[in-house]
Amino acid sequence: MVSRKVVAALLLVHVATMLASQTEAFVPIFTHSELQRFREKERNKGQKKSLIVQQRSEEEGPLDPTEPTEEEENQVLKLTAPVEIGMRMSSRQLEKYRAALEGLLSEVLLSAQNGMGGR
Repeated sequence: MVSRKVVAALLLVHVATMLASQTEAFVPIFTHSELQRFREKERNKGQKKSLIVQQRSEEEGPLDPTEPTEEEENQVLKLTAPVEIGMRMSSRQLEKYRAALEGLLSEVLLSAQNGMGGR
């Protein structure tokens, strides 16, 4: 027969794993004050960059408005996979907003058809 100690240990391990699987653990890597310091440093970097860009623009004169600046090029999002946007609504919300949603959907579909037909 199996010892009572072994059965108790196995039961304890089983209960511990069940509790661990049901909970979400969060262990902060940084303290709140460290996070605030990081945010402050990022803000200061952004301010310094904007001052440098402003000084450059003053030195170089007016830029061509159609030509994107280096900062704008860095901020462009490049999608590598299809993006799906969705939302969930209850039946009560759907009844309430049905007309508005249908109008928006028809506008989007018409603009998509006009955009494809014009090319």
